[in-house]
Amino acid sequence: QVHLVESGGGSVQAGESLRLSCSASSNTMCMGWFRQAPGKERELVGRIYSYTGGTVTYYADSVKGRFTMSQDNAKNTRYLQMNSLKPEDTAMYYCAADLRRSVCADPRTSDYNYWGQGTQVTVSS
Repeated sequence: QVHLVESGGGSVQAGESLRLSCSASSNTMCMGWFRQAPGKERELVGRIYSYTGGTVTYYADSVKGRFTMSQDNAKNTRYLQMNSLKPEDTAMYYCAADLRRSVCADPRTSDYNYWGQGTQVTVSS
């Protein structure tokens, strides 16, 4: 069992930045970031996947160029740096992680075994 703890959400003005953190109780192969706004379906934000050949990332078109994922392997922590935030980025953000290569190899999967508790991001205009 892997426990994920998220932090870093908050309320900001449009154009500002936030960094979300997701700390895992043990190492995981990949992590996805998702968000869900009220009345809307959950949306994939991005995925970071570490394997023997390196690390690959995937970003949804809506955040590409503004959001960046990174990781600190020594701390079992991954980050989502969010720049140039827009009001439409307002949502509850979740991190999710898995150990299965079959899951991690799919950049658009939502079939993660482990999920964080979520952290609210509110962007006002």
